[in-house]
Amino acid sequence: MNSRPSALITGANKGIGFSIAKGLGELGYQVWVGSRDAIRGRLAVEELETAGIDARLLMLDVTDRSSVEAAAAFMRRHVDGLDVLVNNAGIILGASEPPSEQSMQELKAVYEVNVFGAVRVTQAFLRLLKSAPGARIVMMSSGLGSLGLVTDPDSIYFTANLLAYNSSKTALNAISVAFAKELKPFGIKVNAVEPGSVATDLNGYSGVLTPDQGAVSAIRMATIGRDGPTGGFFGNEGPQPW
Repeated sequence: MNSRPSALITGANKGIGFSIAKGLGELGYQVWVGSRDAIRGRLAVEELETAGIDARLLMLDVTDRSSVEAAAAFMRRHVDGLDVLVNNAGIILGASEPPSEQSMQELKAVYEVNVFGAVRVTQAFLRLLKSAPGARIVMMSSGLGSLGLVTDPDSIYFTANLLAYNSSKTALNAISVAFAKELKPFGIKVNAVEPGSVATDLNGYSGVLTPDQGAVSAIRMATIGRDGPTGGFFGNEGPQPW
């Protein structure tokens, strides 16, 4: 078993997830790169190792219960506990469609990853999280999931009226609160974070921040101390409106 604290980041083979893995690795964590694509996952691990980071590949499809359970079982054979879980995997579908025209198929596909995937992974790895001394769970949400921001005409998120993606992140915020309440007695802190407008393939690289900048809020909440918050929603500038 490894003496380093361990961190699992889903969807960590690229974008913000990769930057979170890199940032936690630089802080001394053994990072597990959750990836459903073996080739991309291995390339990400190799890049992290080249940077001197202790990185491991964990094959993981958040939409597949068997895949998630197998990943959790594999990790239990290699670590005593999981110190950090970052539910980062996410997708956008139908970004150019008005809500009245988005298909149920797309809506369900987005929720399968962004909502049910986060729940599925958290539940499967809970045994490992409870075995760590004060684990941290970070849910990668979005400003688009904030009802306060998307209804504020002065917000950059006001005009982005994405039915599936926005509502899935709102649901993820509620899920974060639910887990935070349940796990507080175990010393596990659960928070949702929004990375800001980050340029990734998710938005056609239209954001203004780099993935490294977008990873800041997640890394901060993944490493908060005992006096840190739980059940909150945070961005780079602090608490965000629900």
